[in-house]
Amino acid sequence: MTQLRGRPPSDNPKSDRLFIRVTPQEKEEIYDFARSSGYSLLDLIKRGIEAVKTEQDNA
Repeated sequence: MTQLRGRPPSDNPKSDRLFIRVTPQEKEEIYDFARSSGYSLLDLIKRGIEAVKTEQDNA
């Protein structure tokens, strides 16, 4: 039997990509905030979406 190597396959692989266009200033602001807050870019996007959903539910 061959021994498997590497990471085990994921049940929900992240294979899709998302591309957005931003200005250099926006990019710098996003990356600076991510570094200072300790959140990843994906975490910031998820938190932003949740904040907007909550704001819409309260409106």
